[in-house]
Amino acid sequence: MKQIHVVEDDQDIRQIIEFILEEEGYGVKLFPNVSTFHAAMNDNIPDLFLLDVMLPDGNGLELCKEIRAMKEIKNVPIIVMSAHARPESINMQQCANDFISKPFDLNDILQKIDKQITLH
Repeated sequence: MKQIHVVEDDQDIRQIIEFILEEEGYGVKLFPNVSTFHAAMNDNIPDLFLLDVMLPDGNGLELCKEIRAMKEIKNVPIIVMSAHARPESINMQQCANDFISKPFDLNDILQKIDKQITLH
């Protein structure tokens, strides 16, 4: 089963993402902030990271850069999502493989996740 780690501070969005991904057969691990993500980072390596940009204790783009700097997980696909940032404001080559604008379409998010996991 492919695993996805989701860092999203909005509980409703976390629950929606968890529900749709589990319905598609993915294993999902949820983190409400950067601190809990860091605390559990050594648990296992996922097949994809889904990161919100604006988090209460950090920034998803900075977290993306941290992941890219870690030898064991630097090649795992990363999708960032934001209601405020735009894809052109994010240097995709240095960090994320894709971008999702909030509010998002459920089919769109599934297609982007499926695409990244298939390419990986």
